[in-house]
Amino acid sequence: MGKVVLVTGAARHLGARFVRRVQRDPEVERVIAVDAVDSPHPLGAAEFVRADIRRPAVAKVLARYDVDTVVHMDVTGTPLGSGGRTSVKETNVIGTMQLLGACQKSPRIKRLVVKSTTSVYGSAPRDPAVFTETTPAKSLPSGGFAKDAVEVEGYVRGFARRRPDVAVCVLRFANILGPRVDSPLAEYLALPVLPTVFGYDPRLQFVHEDDVMDVLELAAREPRRATLNSGTFNVAGDGVLLLSQCARRLGRPTVPVLLPAVTWVGQALRTLGVTDFSPEQIRLLTHGRVVSTVQMRETLGFEPRYTTAGAFADFAASQGPGLLPPELLAGAVDRAAGRLAAAPSFPQPAEAE
Repeated sequence: MGKVVLVTGAARHLGARFVRRVQRDPEVERVIAVDAVDSPHPLGAAEFVRADIRRPAVAKVLARYDVDTVVHMDVTGTPLGSGGRTSVKETNVIGTMQLLGACQKSPRIKRLVVKSTTSVYGSAPRDPAVFTETTPAKSLPSGGFAKDAVEVEGYVRGFARRRPDVAVCVLRFANILGPRVDSPLAEYLALPVLPTVFGYDPRLQFVHEDDVMDVLELAAREPRRATLNSGTFNVAGDGVLLLSQCARRLGRPTVPVLLPAVTWVGQALRTLGVTDFSPEQIRLLTHGRVVSTVQMRETLGFEPRYTTAGAFADFAASQGPGLLPPELLAGAVDRAAGRLAAAPSFPQPAEAE
């Protein structure tokens, strides 16, 4: 790993956690944590620099500290504090443009790691069963975090062409879950009742926040099977879960909604504070999305510790019992089955000869 590592998004849980993680590497001399607001999370011995990556001043930070590795984690779907969707989009898109412009001018930059999302594939009724990194989207995202990520990846590809001497790694994470993760899907799954699209039961993939830390650290150094880990990689746990399975494991009742009325439900959820419940989130909860992780294993050399089901189980354990706890439902089913077994049987009518 580089001697001086700069991490953006340090005021968020995942960003701060990675800042603490990277300090353990004995080859790293200095870690620079950057965000536009003070971090409420501990950052260890890292040097915190309060800087807005949407401003050109970020170039001065790179030059001042002789940064050679940048891990860009300030691409997200949830605002900090009172910031709204406009602030999030500006940070995601304009902030990335400014950061890449600063990296392009810096001769010391050798490695760039960007946190992205599998949402760039969109969700459409004619999607392939499994997306690979080279599969084109049937329907590009039209808004929300997914659209931001598509734009961010476009700027990153342009940077990679202009600076072929820099190892650029884009990590497309499936839905990140864990005990402390703050994301639009986690906010949705934390609702006491889950609205679903009538007639649809989408397939979902998850990646645990612990695996997110592990793969980010791997991407910021030399992987086992490549000289430079340039490229784009899907990152997800093995297996899939249906939305109905997720609801049962959380103990959450579901309310099926007809597809034409889903837009109204999305507006109501945004009123309740599910900040990025955009049309793209609705499409995910309608059609689902599954990605291939072959390149993650064979090229990047990464094996997740958690499966999709394991990551979801850890998230569910942090949520507490829902309105319909699985244990309660199982007990009710067992009691009903016992009563049916104990009920007297009635003689069957004799067949006419």
